[in-house]
Amino acid sequence: MIRHAKINDASVIQQIINQYATKGQMLQISRNEIYEKIYEFIIWEDSEAIKGVCALHPTWSDTAEIRSLAVVEQYKRQKIGHSMVEYSLKRAKETGFKKVFALTYMQNFFENCGFKVTELDSLPKKIWTDCLKCPKYPDCDETAVIIEI
Repeated sequence: MIRHAKINDASVIQQIINQYATKGQMLQISRNEIYEKIYEFIIWEDSEAIKGVCALHPTWSDTAEIRSLAVVEQYKRQKIGHSMVEYSLKRAKETGFKKVFALTYMQNFFENCGFKVTELDSLPKKIWTDCLKCPKYPDCDETAVIIEI
């Protein structure tokens, strides 16, 4: 089941995201960043546990970014990530966004969700503020993907 994140979910959100950050697969996130952006996060959970997290971050008047999409390792391949992307796209459309993008190492996953590869330079320049925090900057090796909704 998908729900909006609550402030007391912050430590679990951080734990799930940072398990991938330690492997260089995502940017690390601080508890403070989560608190400041708690309204952007959704949670996928069932009666057992929180199994996935995802954020929808506005970047421009018509564009939002799916970021911090992470599923607990043992629950991968159960359509959890796909359902969070679908939910985020619906939410973006309802909010008035026309395009949603992501920076990812999981190009095939996003293409299966309807996204198309795009050039990094075609994205709003505002995203580079987050890129400055990345240890790989300026040699980004993620793929930019985008979908019109």
